[in-house]
Amino acid sequence: MRALEVLDTGILTTVQDTGRFGHASLGVGASGAADRDAYALANRLLANDDGAAALEVTFGGLRARAHGDLTVAVTGAPCPVTVDGRGAAPDSVLYLPDGAELRLGPPRTGLRSYVAVRGGIDVEPVLGSRSTDILAGLGPQVPGPGTLLPIGAAPRAFPVVDLAPTAPLPETEVSLRVVPGPRDDWFTPEAVTTLLSSPYEVTGRSDRIGARLSGPPLRRARTGELPSEGIVAGALQIPPDGDPVLFLADHPVTGGYPVIAVVVSADLPRAAQARPGTRLRFHT
Repeated sequence: MRALEVLDTGILTTVQDTGRFGHASLGVGASGAADRDAYALANRLLANDDGAAALEVTFGGLRARAHGDLTVAVTGAPCPVTVDGRGAAPDSVLYLPDGAELRLGPPRTGLRSYVAVRGGIDVEPVLGSRSTDILAGLGPQVPGPGTLLPIGAAPRAFPVVDLAPTAPLPETEVSLRVVPGPRDDWFTPEAVTTLLSSPYEVTGRSDRIGARLSGPPLRRARTGELPSEGIVAGALQIPPDGDPVLFLADHPVTGGYPVIAVVVSADLPRAAQARPGTRLRFHT
């Protein structure tokens, strides 16, 4: 059996695909790869199906051993990659002979890297997806040292490129487009102006559920409680302390604090790569 044996996971390594959709009415979110662009590129490099499961690695630290000959691609946050101690290029097609060890170091910029294997990681799907939802506790277990991840059959198509040029990730500041609302009327006009003119810093209290931000507090114009309503990835929810929370891949499906704006979906991959200390600027 072809498999990838996890030797070390670093801070957090999870199995992710495009996510599980259509279950919000049951309280189940979509989850899936936080940086969908990097995840999709890894699969394209290997001619995998679009929804093939891959590993999402937070701030490097992954060590894994090939059981059988494997072909892999590493994308996303640009981290040092080695195969049996020899340097290898990210965003390229890499060959792992049986027994070879793949290592990912801490990325120079960004936060999340993706390791796809030709054939996809063939763990058991849950509600139609192989994604691990940290908030809901659904999907495959978070792998640990000794976890053996089976690999599916290689696709019939062959990769047509062996290296993909990618734009460098921002190092200190990320610009994100937003759509105001749906509850911007709960805030003072000054709060909306502040959101669109001031930088907000990603704090260490951030994960796949959301990025907690620090910056000028956003004050409400209305008091009282808001009944819980639907939440989408990219929502900027404002708790009573005025510091925004930017919801990411494993966000809850409902929330009771007002949402002042929503980051457009095309910019969410950049938001997912913002590590603690990165400044975010929002604009319409």
